[in-house]
Amino acid sequence: MRFFRGNKASSFLDATEDLSGVSFTQFDETAMPWLRNRTQALLFVIATIALTALVVWGISVWFRETSVLTFAVGDANQVEARFAAKLQAVVAGNTSTLKIKIVNYADNDKALAAFDRKNADLAILRTDAKIPPRARSVAVLENDLLLMLSPKAHKITSLASLKGKKIAVLGDDGRNEALLRRTLLSYDLSSAGTSIQTVPSDSPLDRLLAPNNFSAVIAIEHLTKIAHDKRYEDLSKSSVGLSIRSIDEATAIQRKIPGISAETLEAGLLSASPDIPDDDIETIGLKWLLVTQSALSEAKGTQLARLILENKSELMPDDSFAGQIGPADTDKDALIAAHRGAAAYVNDDTKSFMDRYSDLIYIALAAASIIGSIFVGIYTAFTRVAPEKAGELATSLLEIGGKIETAKSLEDLDGLQVELESLLRQVVIGLRNGSVSADGLDSFRLSYEFVRDTMALHRENLVHRMARDDGRGDHVVVVTKAAS
Repeated sequence: MRFFRGNKASSFLDATEDLSGVSFTQFDETAMPWLRNRTQALLFVIATIALTALVVWGISVWFRETSVLTFAVGDANQVEARFAAKLQAVVAGNTSTLKIKIVNYADNDKALAAFDRKNADLAILRTDAKIPPRARSVAVLENDLLLMLSPKAHKITSLASLKGKKIAVLGDDGRNEALLRRTLLSYDLSSAGTSIQTVPSDSPLDRLLAPNNFSAVIAIEHLTKIAHDKRYEDLSKSSVGLSIRSIDEATAIQRKIPGISAETLEAGLLSASPDIPDDDIETIGLKWLLVTQSALSEAKGTQLARLILENKSELMPDDSFAGQIGPADTDKDALIAAHRGAAAYVNDDTKSFMDRYSDLIYIALAAASIIGSIFVGIYTAFTRVAPEKAGELATSLLEIGGKIETAKSLEDLDGLQVELESLLRQVVIGLRNGSVSADGLDSFRLSYEFVRDTMALHRENLVHRMARDDGRGDHVVVVTKAAS
């Protein structure tokens, strides 16, 4: 690099152009801030990628995490418990993200009470039961119909005609009798000496309807069981005979008692030969529902409804229950609102991952942007080596200029020349790699040109002085080459 062409100094631009090809490795002392910045930036990027990967892994594990749903049921021998065992097996065989845990209670009322206290996630209830406020329907499991049976000889034609009669109610607990009493409240049967007694559901019908025994038998049976029960056909062929009485007040009862619906008992449903009944008759019925807590996530509700509705045949414990599995009632006026996940599956409105979590993703991205900006600020303030301003280095140039007047020999000037070149190299290389900012570059250039010109004049004066001392005269042209 030539700083002097004849007796004329080169410009700052010429000097920087001559240094533009200098290798960074030649100036380790000036490259170190850039290396530190680059290393810290690389470590910061690696840490960010690692943290992001860890978050993604954690989210994926959370989505894959097995959710254990507690299923509250009564005695292990009842149909509810047997259905729960079937559902447990179906879930275990079809998914790894759900698991059913069965908890048995003394009876179904206690199981439903546990569900009401949020001690269980799943339960089975009849629609005539007290509905827990947080219960949401996942699926219909069974339909029950009320059969009013009597011997052909007895004139039982309606519910009102049960006044003063001795009535047997088939059932293994008091729920059927309680339903019958609620149904008969409008008829004031208690003042007419009507007798109602619950008997085991497997009691022989011919004995119950034998002379001098019960005048009528009320059976509230699962539709699945009715279709396979041969007792009605056998009774119709016996000496007692069998009559199935219509309940003409079915529509009125439906309006009076929540959870009860008016139903039609089709001809030949109980027996095809002979036809029992021999014509369609009106009656009342109820439904059995699988319910879950309203807090269950939509995704899990959808998954549970899908498993139940797509595996109906595997969920029927025997020929007496869960043969009428169907979708939950999604109407707004339903007795028990459908769980949002079950409703989405029934209405074929299941959401994709992006649909379900788009709002959350947008919020997360916004939060990540804010957090990222904060971390970048922290990184810049506390870990990054801040670039040195070019204007601040002008002070070093002036310090070199101050030493020029005290230089007594060309060797002293050569040392100052090396300092000047080193400082220029630092600025040129720093501007390229970011360790020096362009702030105050004009000030640095003016200071550099001033010091350079001062050094050139002082060098020329020293040379002339030395020439006079040697007797060589004043006509000397000085050409120097910068030390590399």
